[in-house]
Amino acid sequence: MAKSKIEWTELTWNPTTGCTKVSAGCKNCYAEDFAFRLQAMGNKKYKNGFNLTLHPDTLDTPRHWKASRIVFVNSMSDLFHEDIPLDYIKKVFKVMNETTKHIYQVLTKRAERLEELSNELCWSNNIWMGVSVEDEKSKYRIKHLKRIKAKIKFLSLEPLLCALPKLNLNKIDWVIVGGESGKRARPINKEWVIDIKNQCEKANVKFFFKQWGGMNKKANGRELNGKYYNEMPKLKTETQSLFANSL
Repeated sequence: MAKSKIEWTELTWNPTTGCTKVSAGCKNCYAEDFAFRLQAMGNKKYKNGFNLTLHPDTLDTPRHWKASRIVFVNSMSDLFHEDIPLDYIKKVFKVMNETTKHIYQVLTKRAERLEELSNELCWSNNIWMGVSVEDEKSKYRIKHLKRIKAKIKFLSLEPLLCALPKLNLNKIDWVIVGGESGKRARPINKEWVIDIKNQCEKANVKFFFKQWGGMNKKANGRELNGKYYNEMPKLKTETQSLFANSL
């Protein structure tokens, strides 16, 4: 568990680490760079670098958190990676199912496997499920997301690599938009962001603008037309209050 600098969550929990690249959004993967940095620092959890690794010793960690938390699951991996056994995914879900005071945000680029396994999993209401959509080629992931039983479904349009007009936002509860950051960051266009915001407003979908990104993401900030967009789906009262104070 680690406190997170990601604007739309509070903590990260990584029962697996490591991944493999599947689409354009993976090209400059922040998690890969971070994993190798931690490996060089001698962090035992990252002794395998960015090779997929299961960490069963971390499974019970959320059971020890006394206060309600908003938790990004597998910020350093993808829970629906093809090499993660279904039995292990079920163990992760069992922890989430039994710790309902926490909200868990799960994000995948492997939407096909998500749908394939969805009926094997218990979708308690505290599990928010999302897919990454970075360009036109990855929009197909949305249809797979819509077919699962998660109560809250969201899209992470980060890194946003092109305009995404005519998004089908039916049955989608939340959209996060962000530009790529780092030395190799690909550009984001303001008009792309505004168009997505307008689509969300028309569809009554919550809109969260995470960042402009770039070489210096902190300096570039996260205001859109002089305003911060921090909308989120409705949370439990205790968690809502906790998270609101952190924005």
